[in-house]
Amino acid sequence: MEKIVKSDAEWQDILSPLAFKVTRKHGTERAFTHDNFPKDAGEYTCVCCGTLLFDQTDKFDSGTGWPSFTQPIDGNNVGESTDNSWFMRRTEVHCNKCDAHLGHVFPDGPAPTGLRYCINGVALDFKKTD
Repeated sequence: MEKIVKSDAEWQDILSPLAFKVTRKHGTERAFTHDNFPKDAGEYTCVCCGTLLFDQTDKFDSGTGWPSFTQPIDGNNVGESTDNSWFMRRTEVHCNKCDAHLGHVFPDGPAPTGLRYCINGVALDFKKTD
């Protein structure tokens, strides 16, 4: 996969201030503040580069206030790294094409994977499908 690399100024030109803070500076949006949680069939892409990340059929209500998924559409599109911030050890997930911070993955999700990809809504775009 060919990486997309841009300067902070270039990212700021195409992202909202909150999307820039979350995706480029590893921020987190407040829980229950992102209102774009559609119920329609569709797919979620990276807000920064458009890479396909998650499918609506893998989304579930975790009660956390962030969109949660059991798995990515393609594991090659979502990377993982260790996050030791906030005095805890977590697994961060990012877009493999542009390195956008998406959120974290936890081992407390439902079947079939047992995983909960807890993703910042502002890091995603939704594309409705028929």
